[in-house]
Amino acid sequence: MASSNVLNDDFTIAVKAACTRARQDTLKADVSVFYRDEKENTDVMEQPDGRKFEIRFLTGAPRDRNYQVLRELGKTAA
Repeated sequence: MASSNVLNDDFTIAVKAACTRARQDTLKADVSVFYRDEKENTDVMEQPDGRKFEIRFLTGAPRDRNYQVLRELGKTAA
């Protein structure tokens, strides 16, 4: 039986596309999206109106208040 590598380029492209669709669908549902920007090494909150903020997560805080906004990111950031 030939060995197959499921983690090929096609798989990576499909995963990235699925993540993009999920992010867009979540924003369309009027829900903010939180993610890690590995390129900038920051945690980001993106709001449905298009604004993005650098945030810091607060360990032990209640789930609805577990982050602090550090600054608003420009349109070209994140």
